[in-house]
Amino acid sequence: MADVEEPVPVFTSLQGVYGKGDTLYEAQSRYQRLKTKFFETYGHIPDLYARAPGRVNLIGEHIDYEGYSVLPMALLHDTIVAIRKQDANNNHQTVRVVNIDNHKFPGFVFPAEPLQEVDRSKHQWANYVLCAYKGVFDHVKAKGLEIKTPYSGYDILVDGIVPMGAGVSSSSAIVCASAIAIMAAEGLNFSKREVAEFTCICERHIGTQSGGMDQAISLMAKKGVAKLIDFNPIRATDVVLPRKGAFVIANSLTVSTKAVSAASEYNYRVVECRLAAMVLAVRLGMALEGVQNVNTLSDIEGLCIAFADARGESSPLLAVETHLHEKPYTAHEIEDVIQRAKHVFSEAQRVYQFREAVLSSEADDVKLRRLGNLMNESHTSCSKLYDCSCPELEELVKVCRANGALGARLTGAGWGGCVVSLVEEGSVSSFLESLKKEFFRSRIDSGRIKEEDLDTYAFASKPSGGAAILNL
Repeated sequence: MADVEEPVPVFTSLQGVYGKGDTLYEAQSRYQRLKTKFFETYGHIPDLYARAPGRVNLIGEHIDYEGYSVLPMALLHDTIVAIRKQDANNNHQTVRVVNIDNHKFPGFVFPAEPLQEVDRSKHQWANYVLCAYKGVFDHVKAKGLEIKTPYSGYDILVDGIVPMGAGVSSSSAIVCASAIAIMAAEGLNFSKREVAEFTCICERHIGTQSGGMDQAISLMAKKGVAKLIDFNPIRATDVVLPRKGAFVIANSLTVSTKAVSAASEYNYRVVECRLAAMVLAVRLGMALEGVQNVNTLSDIEGLCIAFADARGESSPLLAVETHLHEKPYTAHEIEDVIQRAKHVFSEAQRVYQFREAVLSSEADDVKLRRLGNLMNESHTSCSKLYDCSCPELEELVKVCRANGALGARLTGAGWGGCVVSLVEEGSVSSFLESLKKEFFRSRIDSGRIKEEDLDTYAFASKPSGGAAILNL
């Protein structure tokens, strides 16, 4: 876990990040395009690059913001930010942001001033870069470091291949990559833990009350292993997955954009969970002055366990079922609060059961069945108790299980996005072919997606490495 206190790694070659073979060749071509586009746009080449990966959460959904551990892994799909510090003699310092796909994502210019507010009424992609910009200088100020003012301007070019609105953290990849690029351009480097913490906080300028999983895995990921991420403080422990298993990520093609839907869906769940925690705190005898400081269900887990222990049981769910049914709430409101709390406590247990199964001495095939069952239970809880699924996700989960997935569940915030499936490694090709026929074929025939793009909508993945600075 000591690696969370290490600084963000700096590489002088792409091989250190992308390895060898086709992956390296693709990266070399991509970085060269980025360098050329940067010169065409700004008249200079970049000073440096930064990259941050997307992620898939294997288990532990909607519990990071409740203080509970999660178990994600990083994807090879990443966002790259090329950056150059503007000349100091420029009297009009700005932050100029361009996307390599400037037809879909128009450019943006904002003042070189960290105190400016993010306009939440305009859901533009560059807001994530602005969040990162603010976050870096907020952190610099909090650490008591001095930066010359007026603030420097930057020329920035972004290239992201993390699927957007798919529940695999494209937004946090932009924030993390932008933050470490600006940090590095200022000659600074902070620990992975620090960057994970301040990027989680700064992303809330967009309006999403995220819990920190996305940023933590993007910064702390290590090639070949998933990570058990603990919070308060952030810690990351390697989880070596069974060799005979593979994870396939498939896109439901229903967009889930947290920054747009946060007020009505994602953030509402945060409020429901806090309400459940405060009600339980009162009913379990916490002094009122203490209740005011209760923010998450993990804050009162000890009281719930003590309540259960006194009655010869061990699960915190007993307190939920006993106490979350009092006035002045309506029956419908209380039902929602009870369901949310049940999901959080049971999902938190599944995360550790997943890790225990991985660490067991059982044969790989037995482990894989146990892991698959936990993933299936997680999806049922997300769908039935947390109400964050949608018809397309349900259809895709059904198709995955019918075609050999040992476990399949929605991943990410839900309400659209992706399904992650656990399959036997030798069955990946046939599994992907089945998804193409039974889920994606109708979408291809209707013209919704192109067949040649199918690899971006369904793919197998092994755990990838984390964020990095590249001086090329």
